[in-house]
Amino acid sequence: MNTTSEIFQFEKDFAGALYCIPMAVRRKLDLSGVKVSLKQWNHFALDEREQMVAQNCETSSEIDDYGRYVVAVIEKRTHQPAQLLERDDGSEWNDTQSVPQRVVDYSIECEVAPPTAAQWARLTPLQRFAIFKLTRPGHSNENFVPAMREFKLIQ
Repeated sequence: MNTTSEIFQFEKDFAGALYCIPMAVRRKLDLSGVKVSLKQWNHFALDEREQMVAQNCETSSEIDDYGRYVVAVIEKRTHQPAQLLERDDGSEWNDTQSVPQRVVDYSIECEVAPPTAAQWARLTPLQRFAIFKLTRPGHSNENFVPAMREFKLIQ
């Protein structure tokens, strides 16, 4: 499996059987600008979920194809129109030059050392996305510290 389709250890309990939306899919959804609720996700067939994990979503055409695929699955399975969002270009989490301030602040709040710029730069885009996503305001983000450990950012 390539690193853009990886299911991390910290999410195996809930995403390994694809009952919940794994970070790999969340990243692709953000890139393609399609919102999928957990309720919608649970209407999808297992092979459709697996396709959403495995399908490439890196180039402009792959991102467009991914978005079209997800919209079609939503409409087929829920009989409702898909909700489209502004596409996330990844500028905050994809910048390898500096750790986003939100990650630094959340690390301090969790009483763990924030990633250094060198550590952040070594992470894969999916790992950076996961860490960034796990610092969302208003969410419990209980997997932030396990993700930091898994990615060897803390011990």
